[in-house]
Amino acid sequence: MLKLVLAFFAGNNRFYIRGVDYQPGGSSNLVDPIADQAVCTRDIAEFKKLGINTVRIYTVDNSKNHDACMNALAAAGIYLVLDVNTPKYSLNRATPIPSYNDIYLQNVFATIDTFANYPNTLAFFSGNEVINDNTTTNCAPYVKAVTRDMKQYIGSRGYRKIPVGYSAADVDSNRFEMAQYMNCGSDDERSDFFAFNDYSWCAPSSFQESGWQTKVQTYSNYSLPIFLSEYGCNKKTRNFEEVAALYNSEMTSVYSGGLVYEYSQEESKYGLVQLNGNSVQEFPDFSALKSAFAGTANPSGDGGYRSSGSASTCPPQSNTWN
Repeated sequence: MLKLVLAFFAGNNRFYIRGVDYQPGGSSNLVDPIADQAVCTRDIAEFKKLGINTVRIYTVDNSKNHDACMNALAAAGIYLVLDVNTPKYSLNRATPIPSYNDIYLQNVFATIDTFANYPNTLAFFSGNEVINDNTTTNCAPYVKAVTRDMKQYIGSRGYRKIPVGYSAADVDSNRFEMAQYMNCGSDDERSDFFAFNDYSWCAPSSFQESGWQTKVQTYSNYSLPIFLSEYGCNKKTRNFEEVAALYNSEMTSVYSGGLVYEYSQEESKYGLVQLNGNSVQEFPDFSALKSAFAGTANPSGDGGYRSSGSASTCPPQSNTWN
């Protein structure tokens, strides 16, 4: 069982997320990849080649049975980080007040019920990029409310403590304010972790040039586990040189790994593979990531994480945070 303090632990050992974002069909043709045993069997074989331990799935059908695929993932040593929202049931950043309602929450809770008893359900995302610019920060209280509701629901049903957190957009102007906001207040309303999407390392680059060093410094006193919910800039050839930095002690003192965007080739052209029925064509990006993971060991010991910390102060109102 995984536990978390200011980092993720499996027993007494530090756990680092090494994974990919997994949603065949993309946003234009959403399907549940772990409700179809043939689909997940095809792809788990590729996951094992990559040497990953986690996949993130953006949407599932909570009415379907997921036993076969979840058990197959577990047998391969792979955890699931799951978004609880769907295109039909989600917070609407344009009109957050009416979208936060009983019907929406019932679907969220049904997803929790479906996945809570799988031992390899690592975490739930209460939202993904709901705030994506300086004009949508009014949605933050509703993201926080959903996070609170999910945590309380998990506790009320007697499930094991499954971490609940948020995946923030790659928006520099208010990302840290969102991190502070999700970590301020009472324990029952604070997130269990904070994740964000980061495409700022575009090879060739470096820990300093990419701005990752500055981000480590920014979050050095943050008291929740942090990981990258999406990374892997595709503006140039992707050699995934950032993997060596992400799992180096210069970052593991603050970060707990990350998820590469994304497994299959979709409209945004970030794919590691091309899927065509039962066949899988591996792109050079796949081989590059496989080599990067194989050539990068986790740091020894606890990776230099901080063992204690306190809640953040809620961010003040500003021209980038309403």
